[in-house]
Amino acid sequence: MVTRPRFIDLFAGCGGLSLGLEKAGFKPVYINEINEDALSTYLQNREEEYPYLRNPKFHSRDIKECVNKRFFSKLKRDLKQEHGSSDIDLICGGPPCQGFSGIGLRRSYSVERKDLPSNHLFEDMARFIDEMQPKIFLFENVRGLLNAKWDKKGVKGEIFKKVFSTFKNLKGYSVKYKLIYSKDYGIPQNRPRLFIIGIKQNLIRYESECDDALESGFLPDPIYMDPPPDIEEILSDLIDPNFENGGETKIYPNNAVGKWQKEFRTKNGKLAKKGDSITEHKYSKHSQKVIQKFEAIIANQGKVPDEFKTKKFAQRKIEPRWNNQQPNITVTSLPDDLIHYEQARTPTVREWARLQTFPDWYQFAGKRTTGGIRRAGNPQINIFEREVPKYTQIGNAVPVKLAEKIGIHLLKFL
Repeated sequence: MVTRPRFIDLFAGCGGLSLGLEKAGFKPVYINEINEDALSTYLQNREEEYPYLRNPKFHSRDIKECVNKRFFSKLKRDLKQEHGSSDIDLICGGPPCQGFSGIGLRRSYSVERKDLPSNHLFEDMARFIDEMQPKIFLFENVRGLLNAKWDKKGVKGEIFKKVFSTFKNLKGYSVKYKLIYSKDYGIPQNRPRLFIIGIKQNLIRYESECDDALESGFLPDPIYMDPPPDIEEILSDLIDPNFENGGETKIYPNNAVGKWQKEFRTKNGKLAKKGDSITEHKYSKHSQKVIQKFEAIIANQGKVPDEFKTKKFAQRKIEPRWNNQQPNITVTSLPDDLIHYEQARTPTVREWARLQTFPDWYQFAGKRTTGGIRRAGNPQINIFEREVPKYTQIGNAVPVKLAEKIGIHLLKFL
């Protein structure tokens, strides 16, 4: 029997990175996620295939409670008992990025990055890697990390320098990094993401002196011959002509068209047809004024008419086709950023998930959305806890298809 390579996902969120790795052939054996709703999302979608993850032995919430000798000894013992070995092929993780993201900062309370506890979680991840000694590790984060500084008097890039050196100093690994764009891998988003990859030196045939993960072959080459699908290729089958403001569509209003829609709607070889049930397709309830604004933007080829312009974040219409251009959107934690290309509304949770290439069978736990202090916290008064509703879980995830492509590539080293 062929043993699937085993991986641990730290800061797993709702499971986008994990799901892509699973599709590539990896098997999750332990996960860590501090938010209860995101953890519930992760676990409920793996009840059938990986039921052992429900056991508290194989999942945790606060990583800081884990990084000690006693924990690692117990984890290795539990893994050997459950899977026959405590060897780990891959440890991956994307520590919370609000402190490094420009959007995250300006939508939150002003506080120096050095004072945000979440900005130091990379050190815990490095400790985890050092103790478990996986064959490969994968760190993922936002583009803003490259230029971030600890405080106003700091130097641009000083945080990344610290992060990269922390992983670079792990003994026995060759460590590279690269900023890549999801659109270059066939994903219907621009979505730049920074990856740091470490591979055991004995697994590398030719050692490259440069730090570029793409040039060194640590990441797959972009697939320019397979361009990203148009948005209507992703979402058109979900358009309900009878949708109601604040209502919900509970059955597929159309049959699937094209390979993308068919893949989204297939589970265990069965394709969902028109009239079959669909979840997470509930519409936000907009005021009449907002609906009028959305209608005007759609009618004005996506431009905001002068009478509707505000000083707040500008909303954009999702264009149905790229028209020989590159994808120019990035799914965030806020659905209000984008307007549906045909209907005067923001995207539903199901549509949001499809933009991140989650299949329709994937279910999300918790609230649909939230706002204010509940989502942003208030570091000025030591409130670091954040609610992570469905839209935010999805926005924080790694696109499933991108993770799958990276996973397939990493298998070559194993």
